[in-house]
Formats: sequence, C-alpha cells, structure tokens
Amino acid sequence: MNYPSPIHINATTSTNSMLEVLCNQNSLPELTCVYTNYQSAGRGQRGNSWESEDGANLLLSIVFFPHFLEANRQFLLSQVNALALQESLSKYTEKIRVKWPNDIYWKDLKLCGTLIENDLLGMHLNRSIVGTGVNLNQKKFLSNAPNPVSLSQITGQTYCIETILHEILERTASYYELLKQGKDELITSRYFDVLYRREGYHTYRDKDGQFNARIVDIQPTGRLILEDTEGHLRPYLFKEVACVLPSPQGASLEL
Repeated sequence: MNYPSPIHINATTSTNSMLEVLCNQNSLPELTCVYTNYQSAGRGQRGNSWESEDGANLLLSIVFFPHFLEANRQFLLSQVNALALQESLSKYTEKIRVKWPNDIYWKDLKLCGTLIENDLLGMHLNRSIVGTGVNLNQKKFLSNAPNPVSLSQITGQTYCIETILHEILERTASYYELLKQGKDELITSRYFDVLYRREGYHTYRDKDGQFNARIVDIQPTGRLILEDTEGHLRPYLFKEVACVLPSPQGASLEL
C-alpha cells in the first residue's frame, strides 16, 4: 500500500492539531502525514506535554479513515502504529519494545510516545489522527519526565529524520493494509510478541497498592490482563495500572 508524500512544516503548536485543521479544510488522502521540526505545544497522553528540542527529533501525525473498523476494535489501529514504530527503530538497536498500550521503550526508557484522537460515526471509526514523537537526536532532556531516551543517546549516532520517517510510513502502510484485509490475529500476535515486560513477573501499582504480576493477555478491546503471583487475574483499562520502574526511587509510571 502506498502513502502520500508527507507534508513538512517548520514549526507548529501540535502536528495533531495541524493535521486536523488540514483535514477539515481539504479532502486529504488516507495516510497523509504532517511532520515538523518543532512543536510549541506538543501533546501527550493524559494532557501531558511532549518535550522535543527544535530540529532534533521526529514529530509526526498520520490520518486514517478506517470506516471499516468498529469502535470496539479501535485498539487494532494502536497496534498497527506501535508495530510500525517498533520494527522501524529495531533496525538501529536491539531491545526495542512496545509498552502497553502504545509507547515505545528501549529497556526501561521511553523512546516514543503516541496520542491517538478518534472521531466516531455511529458504531465505526470515521477518522483517526495518530500523533507520535520519536526521540532521535536529542542529547539532553530537561523536563521532569521520569525516563526519556533518544536513539542517539543509545547508539552514539546521528540519524536522518526523513529516512526514519519514510521507514515508519512504509511499515504503517503495510500493517494498515493487513488490517483492511482482516488479518487481526497476525497483528495482535506480533504485537504481543514485542511487548515490554512480556516475560516474567514485574512490579505494578494500582489503586489498591503494589503487587507483582505477569502479562497473560491483551483483549481485543485493548484491556490488559495481568496474573499476580497468587494466580489471580487482574484486568485493567488504560490509566488503571502503573509500572513500577526498577530505579532506586521506585518510580511508578502509568500504563
């Protein structure tokens, strides 16, 4: 599946917001991408901002018109995006994983964050704008984010933003075509295989406190199923559970 030539903007408040404006003004083809050198108000999950040094990283948004996808299956689009990112970045270093639901991690450090904004039409998705920040060449992070890392910090190399952009778009288009073909099981299987903390027991925290558990399933709706050390299954929606990072401070990080 091909994709349109990406639209480059020197600076904007947010690529998601800019792409939404363009969509409302014009009839854009599916998989249209906007990317920028700098976001003055980049948005992350839960209303957080996204720190990015001017010109150092890849900041992009892609629009989908997945009219064929029921709202209760929208997590598949998140998986498509996560797999495209994980496979593209894995070309350059090992141990790249997807942290449920759609962050990209290297070991215990955050390499990419994604914000997906969906519009519904009845029981189906009408339009989805998927915005991602990829830390590529930034050498130092100044915000209070607990665990950012860039690809350059990992490898010591400097990367061409446009090269990695096109690699991500190619994989996104390929996985989106699989989704259109109904290859849900292939997508979900590959996603589960590259999950952060997929193997073994790890420390988590929910509203009742801290516990150790392992990942046993991701339901089609995106619900995470953990099994604690006593054999009890614990289902969680997004924001209901946090990873406890392996640091001296025992910092927790919302899933």
